[in-house]
Amino acid sequence: MTRHTLCDTTEGTCGHTDAEHQKMSMVTLFTPAGVVAKAAPLKLAAKRLKALGYEVSIDADALAKHQRFAGDDATRLAALHRVAEQAPSIALATRGGYGMTRLLDGIDWALIARSVEQGTRWVGQSDLTSLQLGLLAHTKSAAGLHTWAGPLACDDFGRAESDGGVDDVTQDCFTEAMDGALEAVGFRTEAGFDGVDVKGTLWGGNLCVLNSLLGTPHMPRIKGGILFLEDVNEHPYRIERNLLQLQQAGILDAQKAIVLGAFSAWRKSPLDRGYTLKSAIEAVRARTRTPILTGLPFGHVPTKVCLPVGAKVTLAVQGRDAFMGWDHF
Repeated sequence: MTRHTLCDTTEGTCGHTDAEHQKMSMVTLFTPAGVVAKAAPLKLAAKRLKALGYEVSIDADALAKHQRFAGDDATRLAALHRVAEQAPSIALATRGGYGMTRLLDGIDWALIARSVEQGTRWVGQSDLTSLQLGLLAHTKSAAGLHTWAGPLACDDFGRAESDGGVDDVTQDCFTEAMDGALEAVGFRTEAGFDGVDVKGTLWGGNLCVLNSLLGTPHMPRIKGGILFLEDVNEHPYRIERNLLQLQQAGILDAQKAIVLGAFSAWRKSPLDRGYTLKSAIEAVRARTRTPILTGLPFGHVPTKVCLPVGAKVTLAVQGRDAFMGWDHF
């Protein structure tokens, strides 16, 4: 049987066969940050994941509510540790929001690392960025540990059909990544980067969350890496400000490449006067020697690939076609 291993969004499809992804794995859905306002998306996500062949378990506190959080801090921290102790095949966050930052100082990082060593694939994005990067910061000596930047249960698998349902590329890349078949992603980038060919540790996630870790023990110190970034509801001037903070902190210059995903759901201002997201990116490019690529299909958008945070990857560009690959695992 031929195994397809490239999620190539330039073709609009993952290129897999469904039969390859019907591997039974235990998926635990948990809520470490923002409250799940309604149960319907969570139930729909569980139903769809079961239809894909997964055995689904919903954490007991996934629907807990305390102010804007999925339970108070103690409840969410206990849920995180409970999932780690159970070490399911896949630990999929229901949603992001805000709340992980409150937990960082209390997380048993050795327990999280042990679950990864036992085979748990922690998956999510947005606020989960702090957990993914914190694990890298606290397990420097543990080679091979990685998590997956990818979809969220409610936001992606729980999206109503009237809102577009589950994106095919997102679903296919998730299933390939989870059963170990995914080895690369491909996307279309801007002209001017033909010939880029670099290797390094893949890290990053949500830009604002990553910046909130600066100066804390939860920020990984990665040099020679490939940094990917995305954000939502942030005007380009705020994106520029955050990127310049990383540049002025020496982080951008220390990387082999920066890869930008989607910066979505922001509104133009009458004060912009021609200033755009492209303007913001160009301003940052002028201040760093590190190539800054765009076009990565990842972020708060329906179509997103899965990315192994903490893995060694190769980024290569031919013309405007960019490919990011890693060892099979």
